[in-house]
Amino acid sequence: MPDPRLHHVGFVVESVETSAPAFARSIGATTVSQVFHDPLQRVNVLFLYPPGSPAIELISPPAADRSSSPVTSFLGRGGGLHHICYEVADLDQQITEMQSRRALVVRPPKPAVAFDGRRIAWVMTAEKLLIEYVESEK
Repeated sequence: MPDPRLHHVGFVVESVETSAPAFARSIGATTVSQVFHDPLQRVNVLFLYPPGSPAIELISPPAADRSSSPVTSFLGRGGGLHHICYEVADLDQQITEMQSRRALVVRPPKPAVAFDGRRIAWVMTAEKLLIEYVESEK
């Protein structure tokens, strides 16, 4: 199995739309994705692409579903750096590997709107690092 590849770093912000210009300016991103609403995760996301670097993901609770969004409590503590994401060839095998390292599966695999339905999963390491894994494109 190929090694996991750093895909993006995620930041929780009040609004992906209003935060994107300043983030893009700060990191020199020249490309910004559309805003994706993911009803399964109950978040809005947007990706910034700095040249030659992994993407930066901005995440915010949607206005209509703010109270039930999983990032609302994190935003209440100030938001900011939230997770790192790795792209992996075999998501199920990666989860098994992480569990052998005492990581807890926070969210099991499910399709993600922002990744054209590719599955993602979330784990929390014993050191309290939140990691998202996204399966590679087939």
